[in-house]
Amino acid sequence: MLDYAAFPEQRQALIRQILQENGRVVCAELATQMKVSEHTIRRDLHELSKEGFCKKVYGGAVLQLQDAGSYLIREHKNNAKKDTIAQKAATLLKPGGCIFIDTGTTNLALAKALPADLNVTVMTNSPAIAAELLRHPLCEVIMTGGQIQRASGGAVGATAVGQIQGVIFDQAFIGGCAMDPEMGLTGFDFADCEFKKAVIAQSNQTLVAMTTDKLPGVARFVVAASRDIDVLVVEKGMEKDIVEAFAAQDVRIVCA
Repeated sequence: MLDYAAFPEQRQALIRQILQENGRVVCAELATQMKVSEHTIRRDLHELSKEGFCKKVYGGAVLQLQDAGSYLIREHKNNAKKDTIAQKAATLLKPGGCIFIDTGTTNLALAKALPADLNVTVMTNSPAIAAELLRHPLCEVIMTGGQIQRASGGAVGATAVGQIQGVIFDQAFIGGCAMDPEMGLTGFDFADCEFKKAVIAQSNQTLVAMTTDKLPGVARFVVAASRDIDVLVVEKGMEKDIVEAFAAQDVRIVCA
């Protein structure tokens, strides 16, 4: 049995491995597993957080995800999982409602999954989503204006914010780069995250459809606390303790 107290590099390597596998670690559990003090573990997490590998939270740390790149790059990743999640998320749309669909590749899959007979008004800041929605004969499409941001694939500036502030949405499907029960929904681009906040403020119900590789995890800027997200749509297989942690924040989990 390796003496982790005597080998800090091996100890931190194991912590990295657990973070990669589970998305988060708990100080007390690591201290018991490695037979070291919680103070030692907190010091290790401090070192790893300085490297940008994780984000310290109360009682432990969560994985600090890396920016997945531009919209065009993300569009071709995890397509099968996104389609599965999108099919489930589409069943949650309220017929006759006024819906906002945020930019994002999973939300683009949602737009493609809308039933042809769904009568709904959809506002979006994404040209790709707007173009897809035009294929649905009973879908009224409203597109926000302003400059299109290459990173997010959507309009996020003052023009777009001003337009959505004149609408009350029954539902808003918000994109995100990462989500954690304690840290909430987060993203990498400040302007995009501020726009998402404005949309959430106008919505009666906020939903997030997300692949589990982003759960749990944190990005750079906070979009919303977990309690501000009503429904999280994910594929099956999310760890039971993560599901319970979200449930404790009053987030309803819907598995595809």
